[in-house]
Amino acid sequence: MARMSSDEIIDIVDEQDRVIGQSPRPVAYREGLRHRCAFILVRDAEDRIFVHRRTATKAVFPSFHDMFVGGVVGAGESYDQAALREAEEELGVTGLAQPAPLFKFLYQGDSGSWWSVVYEVRCELPVRPQESEVAWHTFLTPEELEQRLDEWQWTPDGLAAYARLRDGARP
Repeated sequence: MARMSSDEIIDIVDEQDRVIGQSPRPVAYREGLRHRCAFILVRDAEDRIFVHRRTATKAVFPSFHDMFVGGVVGAGESYDQAALREAEEELGVTGLAQPAPLFKFLYQGDSGSWWSVVYEVRCELPVRPQESEVAWHTFLTPEELEQRLDEWQWTPDGLAAYARLRDGARP
């Protein structure tokens, strides 16, 4: 599966998630163009959630914690394709099951706006997180994660997705 580079082209979408154009990813970020993302909640065999701190070199939310792996959907790529690609890349695994879609929402924040599909997948493989994406990682029980929500600096889009997940959002 091809890794998406920072200069690849992404689809730009409208308020209804219809493609209205394309742009290099850095231009989309700089100009705040609405695009697509996949968020994947990863659980291990013990039902713990993969949590990580993003590297300081990330273009969006550097050094923030996140309870999702994921990223930008490439031009012409489906959410499902992006979810599997991103999960395998960030976890450093191959042969992961296709993540199951849970719900879709439009994130709107200070750093931009993106349509996001939230997925869940079980990963019982040994993880070797991608060093360019993940500075630190662990698996936390849902209770441990809840305790850290007010202690750590979390990605705002991840917090928004996690709140919807806790509130029972489904397709």
